[in-house]
Amino acid sequence: MTLDTDIAPASHSPATDPMERIRVVVGEACAGLRGVTAETVINETRRNLYPGISAAETELALVMAARTYVETDPDYSYVSSRLLLDKLRREALTFLDGEFAEATQAGMAERYADYLKAYVRRGIELEQLTPELASFDLDRLGAALHPERDLDFTFLGMQTLYDRYFLHNDGTRYELPQAFFMRVAMGLSLKEDDREARAIEFYELLSSFDFMCSTPTLFNSGTTRAQLSSCFLTTVGDDLQQIFHGISNNALLSKYSGGLGNDWTPVRGMGAHIKGTNGQSQGVVPFLKIANDTAVAVNQGGKRKGAVCAYLETWHIDVEEFLDLRKNTGDERRRTHDMNTANWVPDLFMQRVEMDAQWTLFSPNEVPDLHDLYGEEFARRYAAYERAADRGEIKVFRRVRAVDLWRRMLTMVFETGHPWITFKDPCNLRSPQQHTGVVHSSNLCTEITLNTSADEVAVCNLGSVNLANHVGPNGLDAERLRRTVHTAVRMLDNVIDVNFYTIPEAERANMRHRPVGLGLMGFQDALFELRLPMSSDAAVEFADESMELISYHAISASVELAAERGSYASFDGSLWSKGVLPIDSLRLLDDARRGDLEVDTTQRLDWDALRERVRTVGMRNSNVMAIAPTATIANITGVGQSIEPIYRNLYVKSNMSGDFTVVNPYLIRDLKDRGLWDDDMVSALKLYDGSLGAIDRVPADLKELYATAFEIDPSWLVDAGSRRQKWIDQAQSLNLYMAAPSGRKLDELYRRAWRKGLKTTYYLRSQSATHVEKSTLKGTDGKLNAVSASSAPAAPAPAPVPAPAAGTASVPDIDPDAGSFCSIDDPECEACQ
Repeated sequence: MTLDTDIAPASHSPATDPMERIRVVVGEACAGLRGVTAETVINETRRNLYPGISAAETELALVMAARTYVETDPDYSYVSSRLLLDKLRREALTFLDGEFAEATQAGMAERYADYLKAYVRRGIELEQLTPELASFDLDRLGAALHPERDLDFTFLGMQTLYDRYFLHNDGTRYELPQAFFMRVAMGLSLKEDDREARAIEFYELLSSFDFMCSTPTLFNSGTTRAQLSSCFLTTVGDDLQQIFHGISNNALLSKYSGGLGNDWTPVRGMGAHIKGTNGQSQGVVPFLKIANDTAVAVNQGGKRKGAVCAYLETWHIDVEEFLDLRKNTGDERRRTHDMNTANWVPDLFMQRVEMDAQWTLFSPNEVPDLHDLYGEEFARRYAAYERAADRGEIKVFRRVRAVDLWRRMLTMVFETGHPWITFKDPCNLRSPQQHTGVVHSSNLCTEITLNTSADEVAVCNLGSVNLANHVGPNGLDAERLRRTVHTAVRMLDNVIDVNFYTIPEAERANMRHRPVGLGLMGFQDALFELRLPMSSDAAVEFADESMELISYHAISASVELAAERGSYASFDGSLWSKGVLPIDSLRLLDDARRGDLEVDTTQRLDWDALRERVRTVGMRNSNVMAIAPTATIANITGVGQSIEPIYRNLYVKSNMSGDFTVVNPYLIRDLKDRGLWDDDMVSALKLYDGSLGAIDRVPADLKELYATAFEIDPSWLVDAGSRRQKWIDQAQSLNLYMAAPSGRKLDELYRRAWRKGLKTTYYLRSQSATHVEKSTLKGTDGKLNAVSASSAPAAPAPAPVPAPAAGTASVPDIDPDAGSFCSIDDPECEACQ
């Protein structure tokens, strides 16, 4: 059977020879890639063809053939992506033309401009695109497109876009990648004076992967329902009407892809008196169960799972029940398996832990002002309430040993991955907006620290700089980073004005304070480019240097926007208006802790001049920086997410688009250069779960550079996070990894995070209880998602790093059989996707 007779010509355009087109398409897909051959893909495709196969099935066969070889060379991921792109082109062009149509990459380069006009017209007809897009000069925008950038996606990136981002009509995609980026850019330019020029500027940034907007912006920009914001923070009041109003707000915000952080601390605890009924409260937990089920029911418009995080302050009388919410045992009516949870921890509690002192739990209806207090004022008032409780003036309270409660918090993080540990005082003491309210919680991913109240739902608009695109052999490209950051901040500021607000409290807060959150991704890729191991002083220094540059230019960009458009409404009285920048606010935290803050305060840039400009010119945005997880947009751009260390050098990533073989291209490049990349190396990487530690053939310098997340002492991640945090006015999503956890190690790690001035932490990651099947056959499609409960051969432990000093009250070891905490390769973990 020959390839020519395997394909039914009737399935294609009559003028097209099927075999010739396959050769052209596969040849284009392999062009410019060193490690691939078209013949390999065609020969593998031959095995899956049959007489009468349709065009769509042939396209799928080509994609599957190419992805088979991803584990042998990461360039095959680009081949797979380009073959999927060919399928997408046929789907989109046929839909727009109304009859069968297809185009090669070369042919599409000539058609893209005309396609853009047809795409906009059809999107408006379908009532998916806003009619305002038709008023743009589409000829000018079409001429600015870069068709060749369609070739820059990995297979994971292209498949993610195809499945979840590209516009479609009843499942038929009609949006091509460059039109997608231009649609987002146009949507963000609607209120600009020279809309076309700004749209092209924004498009250049997105399509080059130098910067990427967050998922809600990519989903909805330029559409008829342009809800572009990523995160919403709410405070839930202490009466039935306010509680259910908060849950209703959750549903409305989640509908259009918003992630939610709820502050539940004001809700009175179990046993507290209810004046209206003369009864006793059941506490906060039953309402958290309703919030959990609401997140499941309203699943972000059907595009991804609803996602919400509940925060509770550590002095709340229900905190011990709160810690149990994610357990798999106990009363199901008091469990929230689909909702994230986080501790909101005052400094006073950490100080009591260090002193091995008592801690008192209260119901907030009897101590209502604690919710709004922080720092020394909180400590004084808290002590006064403790004395009142001793005098019998407070009815609902309970005393516990602070270390015992801390140990239980760490045990639950170990067993269930929740509640996350976040710190109230640094979030407030360093907040630029202290004059307008209080930060009562963070958000779904612990990087947003904005004020909330009954009248204001905090909103943040996110996007991330791709740091990997801004480094070279000589280090950071400071000028390119400056250009990227200035344009990115303008894009994020524009989100506020074109945004569709689902509730008035969100619009009120966003228009008054105008916060944005510029973050970064590709940090690990940048280290690979610079040949810096994650577990090194040089990497910590690079974290400091790169974040200082981003901070400097982000603040400068907001000042420039203030000069052009005016400062945000609540600027007067802010730390900004007093010339206090994020680096300066460290003093406020250090003073509150009486010098017990371990943060490097090195500065490299001319902050004095910028400080004066901020004070005299103003700021367009109350907050400008936050480092979000970026898992999905990092997939799109083909870099490591956020500030994460590499998970493994060869593994399968599972998400809503399926299973994808991920190979570290930097490692493969180095192994090829040293003549070490062969079938035996592939097998060894599978055997040792993507770790190099036990592979004798690999030189020591590569083992150090390509150490995986669980081979790195997590104190390095905390130290790098501390260096970044000094420059950031909000926070960062900082995951921590521990291969062999114990209570003592967790105690030391989280105390280190607190002492180092971190505002928040995110997931604590363990290795999965299952491993890659070791008998995976050579020549399969590389999905590698068969699992075995048997343990993999253990890789040698990395060289130990000196542990941070423990506090005076030590936490006993956690039973290693007690459970396992959040696994990074959990495909249901939408908080990180």
